[in-house]
Amino acid sequence: MLPFSSWEIGPIFRAMTRNKVGAVLIALQVAVTMCIIVNSVHILMERTEQMARDSGIDEANSFYLSSTGFADDFNDQVVIQTDLDAIRALPGVIDAMQINAIPISGGGWSMGLQTQPGAEFEGVGTAVYMVDDHVLNTLDLELIAGEAFQPSDIRWRERSQRDWPAEIIITRALTENLFPEQSYQDTVGKTLYINDDEPVIIKGIIDKLQAPWVGWERLENAMLSPEQTLFSSSMYFVRTEPGRLDELMPAVEQMLADSNKGRVVRGLRSMQETRERTYRRDQAMIKILTTVMITLTLVTALGIVGLASFNVNRRRKQIGTRRALGASQASVLRYFMLENFLISSIGVILGAVLTVGLNIYLVQSLGLTKLHWWLIPVGMLTLWLVGQLAVLGPARRATATSPAIATRTV
Repeated sequence: MLPFSSWEIGPIFRAMTRNKVGAVLIALQVAVTMCIIVNSVHILMERTEQMARDSGIDEANSFYLSSTGFADDFNDQVVIQTDLDAIRALPGVIDAMQINAIPISGGGWSMGLQTQPGAEFEGVGTAVYMVDDHVLNTLDLELIAGEAFQPSDIRWRERSQRDWPAEIIITRALTENLFPEQSYQDTVGKTLYINDDEPVIIKGIIDKLQAPWVGWERLENAMLSPEQTLFSSSMYFVRTEPGRLDELMPAVEQMLADSNKGRVVRGLRSMQETRERTYRRDQAMIKILTTVMITLTLVTALGIVGLASFNVNRRRKQIGTRRALGASQASVLRYFMLENFLISSIGVILGAVLTVGLNIYLVQSLGLTKLHWWLIPVGMLTLWLVGQLAVLGPARRATATSPAIATRTV
């Protein structure tokens, strides 16, 4: 903005009072625009960070599919073991296993774990993954303490079964929730309780594994239970060598379909597709909020242009008189730029108050996080800049007003 003197502000304020409605409307428009844009940017940042969270597994090279038997002589246990042996033997497959739920997919099992037995103690919620001894290699998990599952640890679980294996592996995040005052290395071998009083021992700790529910507050609370399921349907999770995913997905599906005609093979999906489907609403929200922000900014800019153009046309004779009395083009330009800066300043100050108020409401009502403080000054500077750029065109037209117009009677 061009330099100005303090004595110029008084006449500008007096001129603004003669068209109070226009100035008030533009200031309110700036305030509402800032309130919505700053909170929208905060939501976009929060959603983008959530979508970028690491699930803990090798998503780029993993897929899964399900097998459901219907034949009278269908033997779940034999078929599952045969299928896994065949899949693991395929060139390009790193490893495979049966699993009961898929990370970040939206559906799965959960239980409460507690450090003391008894219904009076509150459990910590955790996602439950039923897996075998191939789990670390298949999901590409990092064991940071304790021991991995051995083949002898794996049991078969019937649909109606309610008890749990003697040992489990849990994530570091779950360990920190259960034992906040201890290091995760010290928790190996400790006893936890499921269903209030059933003991299980922590066999190992993995670094990270997300639950199926991406909106869950404790997303990284997960436990691995060493068991294969004898349910009506089996889900196989497969990890491939880099670059072989597209080749192996249809190959595994066709192999399973051809190997046993007494079942249905379906639900073939990559982890990348699962991530895209899971975060589809977030992606749609980002697009909608971006469109709203751009639209509001353009509408505000057009409002500023309209008000400035109106003021220039209404004050043409006044401008001509000033030019005839020796006012330079720069002083005329400075006048309109300063006038808009004052209106925008009122708007952004009011907008800062509205922004904080709306964020408090969103935090209390929708559970969003608190606004980053630096977004408010950035929003103020941005709208100041938009206002100055919007008024620049009409202000330049004002500088072209001829001093001769001061002698006209109309």
